[in-house]
Amino acid sequence: MRRAFLITLCLALAACDGQPENFEEATIADLHDRMHRGELSSEQLVSWYLDRIDAIDRRGPGLNAVIELNPDALMTARALDEEWQESGPRGPMHGIPVILKANIDTADRMHTTAGSLALANHRPAEDAFLVSRLRDAGAVILGKANLSEWANFRSTRSSSGWSSVGGQTNNAYDPARNPCGSSSGSAVAVAANLTMVAVGTETDGSVVCPSGINGIVGIKPTLGLISRSGIIPIAHSQDTAGPMARSVRDAAILLGAMTGTDADDPASAELESAPISYTANLAADGLDGKRIGVLRSYYGAGSHPDVEAILTSSIAMLKDSGAIIVDEIEIDISEMNDAEYEVLLYEFKTDLNAYLEKTRAPLRSLAEIIEFNQANAATVMPIFGQEILLLAEQKGPLTEEQYLTALADSKRIAQEGLDEALNKHELDALLAPTNGPAWLTDHINGDSFNIGSSSYAAVSGYPNITVPAGFIAGLPVGLSFMGSPNSERTLIEIAYAFEQATAARRAPEL
Repeated sequence: MRRAFLITLCLALAACDGQPENFEEATIADLHDRMHRGELSSEQLVSWYLDRIDAIDRRGPGLNAVIELNPDALMTARALDEEWQESGPRGPMHGIPVILKANIDTADRMHTTAGSLALANHRPAEDAFLVSRLRDAGAVILGKANLSEWANFRSTRSSSGWSSVGGQTNNAYDPARNPCGSSSGSAVAVAANLTMVAVGTETDGSVVCPSGINGIVGIKPTLGLISRSGIIPIAHSQDTAGPMARSVRDAAILLGAMTGTDADDPASAELESAPISYTANLAADGLDGKRIGVLRSYYGAGSHPDVEAILTSSIAMLKDSGAIIVDEIEIDISEMNDAEYEVLLYEFKTDLNAYLEKTRAPLRSLAEIIEFNQANAATVMPIFGQEILLLAEQKGPLTEEQYLTALADSKRIAQEGLDEALNKHELDALLAPTNGPAWLTDHINGDSFNIGSSSYAAVSGYPNITVPAGFIAGLPVGLSFMGSPNSERTLIEIAYAFEQATAARRAPEL
C-alpha cells in the first residue's frame, strides 16, 4: 500500500522523469495497462481531467462543454483504487472517468436540468438505469455536459449547444463555430480530452452530428438496447442514449457497460445476463468481405464538393480493404419528415409530463415550464423562443388518430426503406456522410444545418455509428454506418477496421 501511495503522489506532482503527465488521446486500454502495472491511479487520472477542464473549458479557449462537476468524483476514484488493490478491477471501465449529458438522472449532488433554468434545482432520487450500470462497472461519473436546451426541442431557430443553464458550448476545433446538438457538450468534452468518454442522447442526430462535427466516434444504438429510464425525454419512439469516445474500441467498451435489460423500459432489449462485449472481434481486416451500400439520398447530398471528395476517398479505401461496395442506393423519406415531427410533438408533451411527475421535479408539466419561461424570458429566452414547446402543449393524448397515423407512417417509411436496401443487396451496412463542416454559431438566425443522414436510423430505431473520416479546412467530417436492428457488433467491426485504415482522428489544437 505504501508503494502505491508513493507512486500516486509522484504522478500527482509530476512524472518520475520530471515531465508532467499528459493523458491526451489515451485509450481505456492504455490507462488500464498502466493501472495494472501500478503506475497510475484513478484518483490521479480524475485529478488530471479536473485540472484540464479548469484550464481549457473554464479558461483558455473557453469551450464551455461541462455544465457541472461531480463534487464526489475524487472520493469515488479513491474508493475504486482501494478496491482495485484489494480485489482487482471489475472490468474495463473500472476507474475510468465518464461525463454524462445533463438530461441523464444521477442520484447524487449533481442536478439533471436538460439545460433549462426551469429545472435548475432538480435532483432526482434515483440514478438512470444506464448510470446504475456504469457505477456497477466501476466508472467514475466526472460531471454533466452542457447541451442544446431540452435536447434542441424548444425553438425552430435555436443555436445548438446553447442552454439557459450553461450558455453556449463551442466547437472543439474552432470556438467560433457550432458543435452541433443536442449532445454538444458530451462531444466537445471527448474531442478536447476533457474526459475519457461521454454519454449523449439522440432523438434524431443528437449523438452522431456532434460526434461527426467534433471529430469523434458516436454510437446511436438500436432503440431499446440502452434503457431510457431516468432520461429527460423528447419521444419514446426514437429516444436513446449512446456512447461517445475518441476511438471505436472505447465507444464499444462504454456501450457494453451501459446495456442491460430494464424492467421499467418496455423497449429494453432482451439480453443475456452475462456482461456483453462489443470488442471481442475487432480486427484491422474487419472490412474484408463486408457488403456495404452507399446511400446517395442523404440530406444535402452533392451540396459540398469537399464532403463528396471525402466520401469518394472513403469508398476507395473500403474497396482496397476488401469490402464489397454497392453504390447509388436511394431511399426516399421525403414524406416521412412531417410525420416524424408530428410524433415528436405528441410524445414530448406526454413523455415529459410523465417524467416530471415521476421524478418529482420542481415543475410538474410542460404547461408549467412554458409559464416559467415566459415569466423569466430575459434569462431563459434571450436569443430564441419556445415555439416548439407551445406547439407540443397543444397536442392531445397518444390515443388520437392524428398521432397514431403519423407514428405508423414515419416508422413504415423509414423501416421499409432501410429493410429493402439492406435485404435486396444483402448488405452488412449502409454508409453516408454524417455531417458537413461546422457552421459559424449565429445567435440571431440560429443553426445552419447543411448535410446529415441521421433520420434514416433515428426514425426506424436502427443502429448508426459515426467515425472520423476527414477534414475540410481543419473542421472534421464523419462517416456514418447504419444497419439492421441489433447489428451493433457488425457495425462496430466495420467502423473499427475503417478507423484503423484511415487514422483520420486528429486532436484539436487547443
